[in-house]
Amino acid sequence: MKVSAQTPSSGNLLARLDRIPVWSLSYLFIGIIGVGFLFTFYDIFNINVSFIQTCGAIIPGCSPATASHFLGLPVLFNLVGYVVGTLVLSPLADRFGRRDILLVTMAITGLGSLWTALTHDYTMFILARALTGVGIGADLAIVNTYINEMAPRQGRARYTSLIFIMSALGAFLGIWVGLWLTTPATPFPLGLPFAVAGPGFASGWRWMYFIGAILAVFGLFLRTQMPESPRWLIARGRIAEADRIVQSMEKRVQSKMRLPDIGPEPRVSVAEAAIPYRTIFSNSIYRKRTILLVGMWLFSYVTVYAFAAGFTTLLVGLHYPPPEAGLIAAVGTLGFILCAVVAYIWGERMERKFWIPLAAVLTILGGVIIAEAGTILWLSLLGSMVVFFGFNLWVPIAYAWSTENYPTQARATGFALVDGIGHLGGGLGVVVIVPIVVQLPTLPAFLVISGFLVIGSLIAQLGIRTRGVALDQLSP
Repeated sequence: MKVSAQTPSSGNLLARLDRIPVWSLSYLFIGIIGVGFLFTFYDIFNINVSFIQTCGAIIPGCSPATASHFLGLPVLFNLVGYVVGTLVLSPLADRFGRRDILLVTMAITGLGSLWTALTHDYTMFILARALTGVGIGADLAIVNTYINEMAPRQGRARYTSLIFIMSALGAFLGIWVGLWLTTPATPFPLGLPFAVAGPGFASGWRWMYFIGAILAVFGLFLRTQMPESPRWLIARGRIAEADRIVQSMEKRVQSKMRLPDIGPEPRVSVAEAAIPYRTIFSNSIYRKRTILLVGMWLFSYVTVYAFAAGFTTLLVGLHYPPPEAGLIAAVGTLGFILCAVVAYIWGERMERKFWIPLAAVLTILGGVIIAEAGTILWLSLLGSMVVFFGFNLWVPIAYAWSTENYPTQARATGFALVDGIGHLGGGLGVVVIVPIVVQLPTLPAFLVISGFLVIGSLIAQLGIRTRGVALDQLSP
């Protein structure tokens, strides 16, 4: 593309972006992106409580006591779909743009949720969960890349955490709606007295996935309003388009405050139309970063998914009645919401890699509280909130950290690699670890699951510091 005298240079545009100290798009776009995240996390967590009813409906002979034996495959194939989707579709976002591929990922996720609602046997249920995972995996990678590129450099973790609040709300809805639709009415505090499942209503789990499909349609429509990432446009040499978006961002900020002076212009190279994986694997710096981040996510996701997808089934396996187990898991999501708020407020006050050891300690503490609670329900509820607070606290900050480790021309692909392969650890957690630990006493069971997050936190300490550093300086 030939640049006219009136068109700024790529370096000038990046310097102008880096000087913007606050969120510079309409906050409507935070809501638009947030609705998509709300849906994806609703879909991740809605199997937690509802699967016990699903299992009884589509698998002959399945009971609450044996549901843990059947949970692994749907979750594993959902994660396999996640890995496939993120590794195949995320590079398309590096080649063809963030916004357009985000429309594709939301459509795939919605179709997967609809198919899940219509299934009548275990095999189709597994395949439907796999298709849903294809959309979710790529969606999370591209959304985090988009936020990372649009947020001010002093607020990348902050705004990733703001979106994560919507994720927490999605998880909250997924578990609480599941408790309402798929467990029988049980006197509080051992369950929900207004729950509707029973002999006359055994299809609540289907409505769970119909709701997900409706949320996807809503999110898909809203995403058509989003602008493209100017950093991606700059990397592709589409300077005039990027300039128009940067000007609109500057204009919005200048209506509220005076912009700082433009700093030094970074050197910019236009990305070739090559497979983005080449950018990563041909560079020793990015190869080493990838190995480290894969290790962190792989071990840590064992803990995350053992609790996120299997917490209710785990508690039932540890001899909690299903309505009580569902209630304990549902109350735990309040800790999820709280941790997202904490990450939003304080996420930029500490280096990224230091958050994960803190999260591991809190997760262990929550498990100890539940184990020591015995029949004291309020203490089990408190422990559940601490567990959900702990194993989720580090996630939005690590999202930001992972994207900061890669250059613009391969940022979505880099995140997809480490997060996608890391999700295989999540599958291991549900398929292998949960069935094993239910044979243990409660305290050792929680310590084993939390121990994987401890290993992930130790690996993370070998990574780079990124807080407050310009993206083009971190990953040129």
